Amino acid sequence: MTRIIAGAAGSLTLQVPRAGTRPTSDRVREAVFSALDARDVVDGASVLDLFAGSGALGLESASRGASDVVLVERAKQAAAICRRNADAVERAIARDGGARARVRVVAQSVASYLEHAAGPFDVVFIDPPYDLDEAELTRALTLLAPLLRDDATVVVERGSRSPEPAWPDGIVLDRRRAYGETVLWWARADQPARPSQPE
Repeated sequence: MTRIIAGAAGSLTLQVPRAGTRPTSDRVREAVFSALDARDVVDGASVLDLFAGSGALGLESASRGASDVVLVERAKQAAAICRRNADAVERAIARDGGARARVRVVAQSVASYLEHAAGPFDVVFIDPPYDLDEAELTRALTLLAPLLRDDATVVVERGSRSPEPAWPDGIVLDRRRAYGETVLWWARADQPARPSQPE
């Protein structure tokens, strides 16, 4: 069972697709959001959840005060569940009297979405299937880099047997954390310095 952990929609049960997705465990989500809360980056943030599955990571952000959340999921059944979960979270936030996050569900591939996305994003979750081709993940990160705010946080969730992502220009690794068979790769935007203006 997957639930929203905290915030205005805390304890709300989320639907999960029957097959084809691998929901992030409560333990790992608690660790992710504990670290994000310590950085004070979720409240008011623009959040992108790629390979969203049930949408749990993005919707946890909405519950905790993110202002704009995009859930990108190619599988039709999973995208429909994301929409139902988003509706439930938005209703819970409204009942709690909190500011309603704008939640959008995009039913298309990650690469197709990123090719036309506007950004900028403050927090990005990338939780691809463990068997995702490495080249596809690298392409997604490369397309994502120019869409990040200067101080953006990127969290990539992978299996322990998967290699470190190939970080493109514009994204640099901060740290790696392992939780059993799950590994979180924490990265940040690293935009090139802008040339100084002549006086």
